[in-house]
Amino acid sequence: MKYFVNIETLEDLKKQYYALMLRWHPDKQGGCSETAKAINIEYEMLFETVKNKHRNKDDVIYESYHSTDETPEDFMNIINELLKHRGLIVEVCGLFIWVSGETKTHKEILKQLNFKYSSNKIAWYLTYKGYRKRSNDIWDMDRIRDSFGSKVYSNNEDSTFYAGVRV
Repeated sequence: MKYFVNIETLEDLKKQYYALMLRWHPDKQGGCSETAKAINIEYEMLFETVKNKHRNKDDVIYESYHSTDETPEDFMNIINELLKHRGLIVEVCGLFIWVSGETKTHKEILKQLNFKYSSNKIAWYLTYKGYRKRSNDIWDMDRIRDSFGSKVYSNNEDSTFYAGVRV
C-alpha cells in the first residue's frame, strides 16, 4: 500500500511522515506496528529520491547544492521519541522541527535529541547537521511559516492539530 502522496521535496516527505506516525504509531490508540513498519520502509525509499530537493519561499522546487548527511533513520527516531511525550506541539517548517507547548517537563529529552532553545521564539528547534544561517536577519515564526510552509501537530489525548487548525 502506498502511504505517501504527492511527495516532491524532503519537506513534503517529513510533514507527511509525522502525520502518518501520529495516526499509525504502535503506541497510539488504533496504531498498528505492521502499518508503521510499512510506512518506515516507504519513507526510507522516498528519502533517497528527495533528500536534496527543497522548496523555496516562492514554491519553486530546487536541488540543493550540498548533499545532506542526514539519514532517514535520524528523522524517524526523533519523531518516534517526540510521539512518546504528551503536551508537545510539533511544527515542521521546511527543514526545521519546532517544538513548543509543555516543553519545560521535556527539556532534558529535547536536549538529548539535539534540539536548541530559541528564546525570542519561545520554542525548541532542530535542523539538519551542518546547517548555517546565512544572514543576520532575525525571523519571527510568521515569516518562517510564510517562507517555508508549516504543519503543526499536537500529541495531546483530546486534540490533534493539523496545519494550525484543530480538527
